[in-house]
Amino acid sequence: MTMQAMIDEWYPVGLFSQLDNAGRKTALMGEPIEVARDADGNAKVTGGDGRVLPVRVRYGHVWSSLGQPQKELFPIPEADQPGRRFVDVGVVRVRCSPLRAVENFLDIAHFPFVHTDILGAEPHTEVQNYKVEIREEEDEVWATQVKFYQPQAAKSASGGITTEYMYRVPAPTCSVLYKTCPPRPSEWDVITLFVQPLAEDLCDVWPWMALFDDETAMTDLIHFQQTIFLQDRSILENQIPRLLPLDPGMEIPTRADLTSIAYRRWLKRHNYTYGAQLVAQ
Repeated sequence: MTMQAMIDEWYPVGLFSQLDNAGRKTALMGEPIEVARDADGNAKVTGGDGRVLPVRVRYGHVWSSLGQPQKELFPIPEADQPGRRFVDVGVVRVRCSPLRAVENFLDIAHFPFVHTDILGAEPHTEVQNYKVEIREEEDEVWATQVKFYQPQAAKSASGGITTEYMYRVPAPTCSVLYKTCPPRPSEWDVITLFVQPLAEDLCDVWPWMALFDDETAMTDLIHFQQTIFLQDRSILENQIPRLLPLDPGMEIPTRADLTSIAYRRWLKRHNYTYGAQLVAQ
C-alpha cells in the first residue's frame, strides 16, 4: 500500500511562537523530526536522517512534510482579515488515528451528548438536513447549511442561539469550521483543527482560531476551546477500531453522518490511507 499521497502533504509540527534555537523533538508519520529556529530566526525542520525538510510558517504554526508537496498550503483568507484575534490554542495529544480526529471534528450529532450545555443540550438533539459536497475545483470536502441549537456557541455568546456552521476539509488531517459570529452576524468565526500524525494511531492536535471577539481574555478563549477538545479526547481514545474504517460496510452511518461519508470517500479517492483501516478484520 503506497503512502506517498499523504507523505507529500503539509502537516503542522509546532507553534512558531514557542520555537527557540534549542528546538523541540517530535515525530511525523513515524519518523523522528526536530523543529527549531535557525541563526536568522527562521523555522527549520530536520528529519531523523539529518535531511532538511520543506517548511512553511502560516496560521501561527510551523508546517513541514516528509515528501515533496505538490501544492502550496491551503488558504484561509480570514487569516489575513484585519480586526480578527488569532488564538494559538496549543496542543492536545490523542491516542487515535489522525483521520479519526478530523472525522470527530466533523460530527455534529455528538454535540448534545459530549459537549452538554455548551455546544448542545437535550432535547435539542436532532440534526437538521444540511448539504455536503466534494468541490472538484478546490478538491475539498464541504458541508454547508448546518444548523444546531447551542446553549453557549462561543465564549462571546450570551444565552442559547441557533448556530450555523460550515465545515471544510482542505487536507487529509486538517479541517476548517466556520460558525456564526455572535458579535458580528455578517462574519464567520473560524475554528480550525490541524492534526499532526505522529503514528497511525497517535496524533498531536493543534486547534487554532481566528475570531471577532474583543472582550474575552485570551486565556479564557484558549481554555474554552481546550475544554471542548478534552471532552472529545475521551471519546476518541475509546473508539474501536483505532484506525478509521474506509470500507463502507464496517460501520453503519446515519443521516447525520453525511460529512463523514463524503470525507471517507474523498480519502479513498486520493489514497490517503495513513491512519485508515481498509478492510474489515
